[in-house]
Amino acid sequence: MSRFIKAFTDTHVALIRLTHGRFAARMGKTRLCVLTTTGRKSGVERHSPLAWFPHDDGLVVIASAGGSDHHPAWYLNLVANPLVNVEIDGVDRPMTARTASAAERARIWPGIVAKAKNFEGYQARSSRNIPVVILRHAQS
Repeated sequence: MSRFIKAFTDTHVALIRLTHGRFAARMGKTRLCVLTTTGRKSGVERHSPLAWFPHDDGLVVIASAGGSDHHPAWYLNLVANPLVNVEIDGVDRPMTARTASAAERARIWPGIVAKAKNFEGYQARSSRNIPVVILRHAQS
């Protein structure tokens, strides 16, 4: 990741956290969370600001990487270690992540695109099938 993008992302995450989601946690009507994963190689916590959508008793995030042909690092991290934290409005939620099955994705995707049309363009640009990630509250 370029230094500029990393600095921008780090600043974005800091603003969301500092204001408990009152600033920088929206892109238009889409709400953003801070997803914390564990680096699959480094073991270091990684923080990513992501659009999220309510789903059943949890939520979903989309591993679009802006339509790149490569999965984002945060997605590869949660595939390796599905125990994540999701911060929304200053509240940290331990969650378990999994990639939606093809049938689940087929049901979920139209609702995502209806709420955030940019994901339709990302899918059109990408040669990969963009993963939908289902996050559920971790069992204590």
